[in-house]
Amino acid sequence: MATTKKAATASKSTAANTTKKTTTKAQNQSATKNAKMEDNEFHEFFVDELKDIYWAEKHLVKALPKMKKAATSPELAAAFDKHTAETQQHIETLEQVFELLDEKAAAKKCDAMAGLLEEAEGIIADTEQGTMIRDAGLILAAQKVEHYEIATYGTLRVFAHNMNRQDVADLLSQTLENEKATDVALTEIAEGAINAAAADE
Repeated sequence: MATTKKAATASKSTAANTTKKTTTKAQNQSATKNAKMEDNEFHEFFVDELKDIYWAEKHLVKALPKMKKAATSPELAAAFDKHTAETQQHIETLEQVFELLDEKAAAKKCDAMAGLLEEAEGIIADTEQGTMIRDAGLILAAQKVEHYEIATYGTLRVFAHNMNRQDVADLLSQTLENEKATDVALTEIAEGAINAAAADE
């Protein structure tokens, strides 16, 4: 009986050591993978794209108050005001992402966002103040921005997953879901009254 107990104990000890070795090996492989990712071109490309959307958010947060001021509908103005605060949060979230990656939070000009914001300014210039046509145009411009951001954050989240950075992916997911919600809210405002009123002007 004593021999049997010793054998069982030895078997458990061997199993525990095997499990420990397997776990340690997996941890080492994960650490090695992360170290390699930080040095490779994909990591550099990922950080470069983060700098791009960081620039986009920092310029969008300045443009949204102008869009609010140009809006006729109180509901649309309120939506722009709400998204200004949310965009500031997006900036802070990106800064957290840079920190997690041990990278400096830096902005690189986003040509796409620069073009979209220029288009928004053009819509304001080309439409009459106090009209639903202007509001319809502002929603169009805002949703183009949202769709660009949704595409960007969605792709960056996938990149983070492939880099084995769930912490970064989770932060990007939060912003992605907020951008989607904003897009839906703008659609509801447009379809609620603004588009029909614009068509009658």
